[in-house]
Amino acid sequence: MTVIPASGERVHALLTDGTTVCVRPARPDDQEPVLQLYADMSQANLRLRFFSVSRRSAEQAAARLARPPESGYHALVAEHAGRIIGVAEYQTEPGSTERSAEVSVAVSDGRHHRGVGTLLLEHLVSAARARGVTTFTAVALAENHDMLKVFSDLGLRTDRRFDGPEVHCVIPLDETEDYLRRVELRGQAADVASLVPLLRPRCVAVVGAGRRPGSVGRAVLHNLSTGRFTGDLYAVNPAATSVHGVRSYPSVGALPQVPDLVVVAVPAAACARVAEECGRSGVRALLVVSVGLDARQARDLLAACRDHDMRLVGPDCLGLANTEEGVRLDATFAAAHPAPGSAGVAVQSGGVGIALLGGLARLDIGVSSFVSLGDKYDVSGNDLLQWWESDERTELALLHLESFGNPRAFSRTARRVTRRMPLLTVDAGRTEAGRRAAASHTAAAATTTMTRRALFLQAGITATRTVPELLEAAALLHAQPLPADGRVAVVTNAGGAGVLAADACAEAGLVLPPLPPGLVDDLRSLLPPGASTANPVDATAAVSKGQLRSCVDRLAAHDGIDAILVALVPTAVAAATGDDLVRAVTRAPARRSRTTAAVLLDQEVPVRLLPTDTGRLPAYADPQAAARALAHAVERARRLARPPGTVPALDGVDTPRARSLVDRFLRQRPDGGWLDPRLCAELLGCYGVPQAPWAWAETEDEAVRAADRLGGADGRVVLKAHWPGLVHKTAHHAVHLDVRGEAQVRAAFRDFDVRFGHVMTGAVVQPLAPRGIELFAGVVQDEVFGPLVLFGLGGTATEVLADHAARLAPLTDLDARDLITAPRCAPLLFGQDGSRPVDVTGLEHLLLRLSRLAGDLPALAELDLDPVLARHEAVTALDARIRLLPRRAHDPYLRRLR
Repeated sequence: MTVIPASGERVHALLTDGTTVCVRPARPDDQEPVLQLYADMSQANLRLRFFSVSRRSAEQAAARLARPPESGYHALVAEHAGRIIGVAEYQTEPGSTERSAEVSVAVSDGRHHRGVGTLLLEHLVSAARARGVTTFTAVALAENHDMLKVFSDLGLRTDRRFDGPEVHCVIPLDETEDYLRRVELRGQAADVASLVPLLRPRCVAVVGAGRRPGSVGRAVLHNLSTGRFTGDLYAVNPAATSVHGVRSYPSVGALPQVPDLVVVAVPAAACARVAEECGRSGVRALLVVSVGLDARQARDLLAACRDHDMRLVGPDCLGLANTEEGVRLDATFAAAHPAPGSAGVAVQSGGVGIALLGGLARLDIGVSSFVSLGDKYDVSGNDLLQWWESDERTELALLHLESFGNPRAFSRTARRVTRRMPLLTVDAGRTEAGRRAAASHTAAAATTTMTRRALFLQAGITATRTVPELLEAAALLHAQPLPADGRVAVVTNAGGAGVLAADACAEAGLVLPPLPPGLVDDLRSLLPPGASTANPVDATAAVSKGQLRSCVDRLAAHDGIDAILVALVPTAVAAATGDDLVRAVTRAPARRSRTTAAVLLDQEVPVRLLPTDTGRLPAYADPQAAARALAHAVERARRLARPPGTVPALDGVDTPRARSLVDRFLRQRPDGGWLDPRLCAELLGCYGVPQAPWAWAETEDEAVRAADRLGGADGRVVLKAHWPGLVHKTAHHAVHLDVRGEAQVRAAFRDFDVRFGHVMTGAVVQPLAPRGIELFAGVVQDEVFGPLVLFGLGGTATEVLADHAARLAPLTDLDARDLITAPRCAPLLFGQDGSRPVDVTGLEHLLLRLSRLAGDLPALAELDLDPVLARHEAVTALDARIRLLPRRAHDPYLRRLR
């Protein structure tokens, strides 16, 4: 199979200063531009590159661009404004068994220290790995400190050997965690720099701001003006000299200064033309609120942005805002200005954006920045995560994304960000319509919902089902400390309210532990006669303000309680009014550190934040809403208490052989297809996947000999017919179980031959497996999310019971453990039914090996192990199905714009 990584395409990426460059494979017709790059170099830099200032060396370097791919040569160039500003190349060493290649990099004199060479090397590393190169070698002059620093800072191990004035470097191309982390940090710095003109502009212009009230452009201009934007503001309207009190000019080129940000509110057909004019004028960012662009208009708009080094938000969006004191940018057409604060908000839907801004305003939670991404041609949720991570203002992030451009990169960023702040999202698109048409159990089990939830779980994102639920959770996470765990005490002044709250907590997965005798006696002495001091604590309608406060304080001081839920109803009892009781909870001493929330059943709004002596208290109208919010907080606390997990190294893995098997199959079957049992077993063997003994038989006699060899003392075997395309053997009655002796083996094989002889290519003979728990494990490649590892109950009940869980590859050790405990059948694996626990460590290793296999082989479309027999002694795959498709491999961690 020909594998073409992202680095083999024309892509755009960001330099450290936020500049956009194009990285693409070099072509033979690049010889003149590359020769010009060398001609413009200073003699000092030429000597560092070629160890001499001979023009002949530069000519030879440019001439190499014409070498054919089969020569082992590969080169990439970086372009900016139509000029080649850098070139990186490697040449494999003839006869090398280690697949090493000599690498070199050159960057034009005016572009040093902007990350051109590092960016090219990252893409070259990705291209080399995909072509089987495992090591780069390089020779540099010892005085070439900049180039040596590029190698050492890359994140890959660099071994150096000094030889006189030269330094010989050997760089293994292993994809280590340190390398990925360095790539991420470089990407974040470049991303944030590119967003500065967008979110911290010093000058903004609105193109399409009409004089007619009600136009979108005029509304954006109004919000910019009345929001007290601190920079310079202009309108662009050839028919007016002033719009809404803002000076107007006939074109972007006629403005007295170049804007950092231009808001485009013109008809769809004019968007690309305006973008081109902005680019020629030196504008660095566009916000396109226009709607209705067709495919050609969209392509032309994005091309103009890429060609002229501009970041783009939209089109079809509500706008963006940054409430920083030194910026005060409201470039939206929302009805009200967002209040300043610490919540970052990014949405694709403008309607959801309005709902979130309104909900946050009602909660009095201010916004740090707001971006309506719209059709998301360029700037994405991943960009905003990196901005919020670095802006020193954002403490709570809210996302609503309907699509993911690069989910695996998003997941890595989100894993990092959620360690610093809560990240909440609405899990949109949860429908059975997302179920793919599939031929295997694994693919049938993989749904859009399951895939998205896997992403959210692994990244530590708090996923809610609705916008109101998101706001409920945001209120608690914003205002209260995280609970240590899920043990909740319910306090109420009405027994019925306490029952509702207790039920809600139990349904949300929280625990109401019994209170210890000493605490029960203590509470009984505090509360009115007739109070119930179990959990829930019913303080009765006669409770006073002071009694309620003391009760909550005592519970908050108890180590066996992690959170307190106070459910109150207004009563006519004179001991305390409803407001008095609320004040009893909110006027808390500073020492109370337990997570606390209130349920006020007569409250008109779903959730609000009440001021307290030490902060704010979330109050909910519905106990289920309060319990859901507490459950989200508990899940976040548990996530933060765990280490992030690592992708473990695996022994017994032969990736080169596995890739060779895949390549050979796809050369014979260019359209892909299902592997036969022999090739399945060989491929699984490359990754150490444990399989039951088996033999292949094409005749009766071969089946008898195989059964005699594999049947053991009692001679019991299983026969399974096979033909190309057969997936569900049981459905076709293509399995004979518990076959004994030569006569039964011959009869079983003849039965297959009579029924399937026209298609059958042979049969698999296996010893009859012992008793155990039948599970299934598998992999499916999602076109957007990449490989997904699935696990659950197997056998004939696989699809009926649908007891499955999934995680995105690559799995960490913790991901594998979580995947095993996620299905409903998990207690059976740990012996909770009185039986011996199965080999859980073996299950973890099996899932990790499938994850590695899926990551190594992009051609893997589906892999289905069903059943996997789990016993105390071992874990064994009894049956396997694998489908390969010709696929292009894209490096998900390679720095590139959408």
